[in-house]
Amino acid sequence: MKFSGEIAVAAPRDAVFAKLQDIHFFASCIDGVRDLAPLDEKRFDAVLETKVAYMTFKFKVTVELTEVVAPELIAAKIEGAPMGLVGRLTATSSTRLSESGDGTTIRYEIDTALTGKLGSIGQPVLKAKAKDMEKQFAKNLGAAFAPGAVQGAA
Repeated sequence: MKFSGEIAVAAPRDAVFAKLQDIHFFASCIDGVRDLAPLDEKRFDAVLETKVAYMTFKFKVTVELTEVVAPELIAAKIEGAPMGLVGRLTATSSTRLSESGDGTTIRYEIDTALTGKLGSIGQPVLKAKAKDMEKQFAKNLGAAFAPGAVQGAA
């Protein structure tokens, strides 16, 4: 499954890139991410817990930054397995930042493959969940750059 979209942020590109490079800030913008543990400068372990339809899923994931070009590109590979189920999650993501007036436009593409029980739920349900997660991420990211927001807070 492929997902793509745009998020507009009312902040300069350099500032947005710097925030997205802060893995703890980035993880704080995604609902359900916990137990974030850096393995080295480019790899991180985490647990992602999410509810899809009537089922709750927990994934143990490893994220590896595969390409970083300041201040315009962040690419990553995500691999993981659902906890308590047989299956596998693999994904690649590419995030491009471009200047847009006084703000920044974030364009992203994510290519995801799921196997096992989660994969059997069906793409429409999973796509709807991904859109919900995108909206929440955009809201959290926008709030971090809202007037009066404390820039050191995550």
